Amino acid sequence: MDYLRKVYQLNISLLGVVPEVWRQVRVADSDTLASLHETLQVAMGWTNIHMHMFIKGQEKYGVPDDQFPDDTHNEQQVRLRQVLKKPGDSLLYIYDFGDAWEHRVVLEEVLPYDLSQRLPTCSGGARACPPEDVGGPPGYDEFLEAIVDRSHPEHDYMVRWIGGEFSPELFDINLTNQLLRENHLHIV
Repeated sequence: MDYLRKVYQLNISLLGVVPEVWRQVRVADSDTLASLHETLQVAMGWTNIHMHMFIKGQEKYGVPDDQFPDDTHNEQQVRLRQVLKKPGDSLLYIYDFGDAWEHRVVLEEVLPYDLSQRLPTCSGGARACPPEDVGGPPGYDEFLEAIVDRSHPEHDYMVRWIGGEFSPELFDINLTNQLLRENHLHIV
């Protein structure tokens, strides 16, 4: 009965950021990588304004560009179960090629599909996503130094740049799941 749909429990960790920013999500194994991209954007807290790519071994998956042909596989034609087959399997998700945010996506568990369970869903996580265009992990470190220290020479500038206060420890799982439900209506 391997043809039956299953639920994948994934752990997503943002590399290069300490303390770790992570999420645990549950998705259908039949979801495409394009759908997983949308789920990761919402679960992590990104705003989907930059390019992205998945890497598994030597294979790249993303949005092919006819103007710049390469060996990238079309993410809309690849299902999650084709690249992650058993617990422990992983792939790399890169978001924003300028800031180069790298996420490790690990298949933690394969669960039976339950028609009563709404997918995708976020089942855990910690810490706020870094702001867009902050400069990758090194820029985020500098941002955090300035934002948490009111006497830092860049504090006021960073508060204005971010548009107010920023709490690096904040992660609202209820809001994340609400946004996943709203976003999923657009990608089904």
